[in-house]
Amino acid sequence: MRMTNAHTWVKSSYSGADGGNCVEVAVGERSLPVRDSKRADGGPVIEFGRPAFARFLASVREG
Repeated sequence: MRMTNAHTWVKSSYSGADGGNCVEVAVGERSLPVRDSKRADGGPVIEFGRPAFARFLASVREG
């Protein structure tokens, strides 16, 4: 699914200023879309429901 730029995309505070390996997240009405910051203009977007996003974050934190 393509997301318009109407969403406000944010990067993690852990992202460096060099524009490296970062993902961006936006808050949608029913989901949280995630995209690669390097491909913000037309790259793929993965949408998570809120419970799935919480599990995703827990998995990332666990390593």
